[in-house]
Amino acid sequence: MEKRKYIVSGLLLFICQAVFSQTARIYGKVTDSVTNEPLIEAVVFIKGTNINTLTDVNGTYSLLLRKGTYTATASYLGYYQKEIEVRIDGGEQAVDFRMKGSTQLYEVNVSAQARDERVNTLQMGLEKLTASEIKRMPALLGEVDVIKAVQLLPGVQTVSEGGSGFSVRGGSPDQNLILLDNATVYNASHLLGFFSIFNNDVLRGLSLYKGDIPAKHGGRLSSLLDIQTKTDMPERFGATGGVGLISSRLMLEAPVGTNTSWMAGGRRSYADLFLKMSPNKDLRQSSVYFYDTNVKVMHRFSGKDRLELSGYYGKDHFGASVGAFDYGNASGTLVWSHIFSETLFAHIGLCFSNYDYGLESDMEGMQATWQSSITDRSLRVDFGQPAGDLWNLSYGLSSTIHSFNPGIVAVKGFEDITVPGNRALEHSVYASNEQKFSERFSVKYGLRWSLFQNIGRATVFNYDRDYRSVDSTVYASGKVYNTYSRFEPRVGVTLKLGESSSVKANYAHNVQFIQLANNSAAGSPLDIWFSAGPNVRPQEADLFALGYFHNLKQNTYETSVELYYKDLKHVIDFAEHARLLLNDKLDGQIRTGSGRAYGAEFMVKKNTGTLTGFVNYTLSRSERTIADVNRGRTYPAPFDKTHVLNVALNCDLSRKCTLSAVWIYATGNPTTYPSGRFDIMGEYFPIYSGRNEYRRPDYHRLDLSFTFSPDRDSRKRWKSEWNVALFNAYNKKNPWVITYLRNTDTGMPYAEMMYLFGIVPSVTYNFKF
Repeated sequence: MEKRKYIVSGLLLFICQAVFSQTARIYGKVTDSVTNEPLIEAVVFIKGTNINTLTDVNGTYSLLLRKGTYTATASYLGYYQKEIEVRIDGGEQAVDFRMKGSTQLYEVNVSAQARDERVNTLQMGLEKLTASEIKRMPALLGEVDVIKAVQLLPGVQTVSEGGSGFSVRGGSPDQNLILLDNATVYNASHLLGFFSIFNNDVLRGLSLYKGDIPAKHGGRLSSLLDIQTKTDMPERFGATGGVGLISSRLMLEAPVGTNTSWMAGGRRSYADLFLKMSPNKDLRQSSVYFYDTNVKVMHRFSGKDRLELSGYYGKDHFGASVGAFDYGNASGTLVWSHIFSETLFAHIGLCFSNYDYGLESDMEGMQATWQSSITDRSLRVDFGQPAGDLWNLSYGLSSTIHSFNPGIVAVKGFEDITVPGNRALEHSVYASNEQKFSERFSVKYGLRWSLFQNIGRATVFNYDRDYRSVDSTVYASGKVYNTYSRFEPRVGVTLKLGESSSVKANYAHNVQFIQLANNSAAGSPLDIWFSAGPNVRPQEADLFALGYFHNLKQNTYETSVELYYKDLKHVIDFAEHARLLLNDKLDGQIRTGSGRAYGAEFMVKKNTGTLTGFVNYTLSRSERTIADVNRGRTYPAPFDKTHVLNVALNCDLSRKCTLSAVWIYATGNPTTYPSGRFDIMGEYFPIYSGRNEYRRPDYHRLDLSFTFSPDRDSRKRWKSEWNVALFNAYNKKNPWVITYLRNTDTGMPYAEMMYLFGIVPSVTYNFKF
């Protein structure tokens, strides 16, 4: 055994020596070509690789490369991208970038990724969008919406008309991990889903990982939506804002000295102000609004140390004379970043996240309140250790304590109804690496180990085979009474077929320990989050994907085809007519089984020219097989849509005028309808079909927007634009809810459809200085 250890240690030392002996350092400074001022947090990357870094407070950078010839590229918001060819023969080499400012002073549409990144990167199923790309898409009532932009990406589907939930590759909305500056977001909706909680003015951009989630993140089966707020330090005081028909927003930012800056943004809707002018008394006493705020403070202690503090708080309010309903999110993140050396850096962070809702009613003198919440407190430690093409190591750990409070109902004059809260710990350790063996062949691999523990105080019910509670066990406060441990491997390979094409394949095993309880595919703010436990095993998924990527005409066009297959275990559904709210025996309503999802995603994207945009088409199926649901027969998952086609186009009519259009087509959602009826003494009762045996009508919609920017070429600090948009331009009445009612005269059932939107026009005035 000792001999074997020495052999392994010797091999590791030999590999490390071989890796570092073939590397050399390039370093330099990125500055403004006119003022010679350093550009802080400029991106410096090596074209055709995954090697990149950011400049420090002095505008300097450093990279390690193997011997060979490379194209070093520098990119910075508001400046033209610059490329320099570098030949590495050994030793150190200085490479400086003098950046020329763009003449498009109003707004620079910076891509979230290099145009050839989809061909060269090891990551598959990754979609990126910047704030400027999101802004160009038509929006409902003029409110730019991150989630609505995500819903247009290949493999992503809406779950309901106007909703902010989304399904990725046949998964449910709760199988998507949504992060805002690394803090978990449990409900990303405003106004019951018509808008998302993310203010586009404060965002840097987003990354959507479809299944192949990086090893440092986990806890969900389908995807990771990683949303980051702005990280660039402003050189002077500035503001960005807009005034629309339904809401207004304002973002302020400024430096404090040379090493500190702050940013604050806020939005508020004002539909409630118009209700005050209604002649109807009940409407005058009603209120409907949302608001949110984002705050961020950044400080550089040195070129190697940086501290970021960010926070979010948002609330929705619905009020009437008989009661009120509120729900909202709060989050906070504190991250310290430190560079130990040229080949080692770390990010250490504390995160807080909370989602809660409350109901108040006062009907006929009976006063009642209902409160529910979920709270997370987390610690993350992440290390990066790049050392050239053969060694790009990431590793770290995280720990989270979840606090679930399903609900407390207090009715005046009666005993409170309380569903006991519970807590759980979720820990993880991970390591991943990327290796480039040649100019054509690269590999990435990683392993994540997750540990989930249920903590008392808790009452666990035991059930018989018919899901009837037979007894229970009480666990003391602080006692760990159940533990799940899972390994989550990831592996991916990239084979370049030439300078502009590649083939990729990957495998990932994902595990999910917490999930939503809901009876509606559309979801609602009253949904309850619950954890795995003695009666609920964690859900697991094995994802296999294969893709071909090809760029044309010097990366002007991007094309791709991705095939995927997802095998699900212990997938969750609920018993027929399950009672989910205020149920202390919720786990007795759960039914588990298997599932699968498979499909093909096709995309064509044009990056440059007067006309830009993308067309993507997804052909897919998603199915579930659960012994106690639908008599054990396989049935379509609630988010199974066979065909989805998205078209998004932007046309620059002139330097100051832009026309944008989005067209969406999707197969209707699966649903359960009455398929027959029976008569008892003249009363008709419906007989329902199998689970999700029918489909709603197909969905399609056209959105248009026109933007006029009179100050685009002006050198004045104040810049403005007008945006006019039409949501659902040809007035398609897409069903939101279809219900079956009974004719009181004949007793015969009939269907009634409710739709949300006809044509919805909007006008928004945006400004920036």
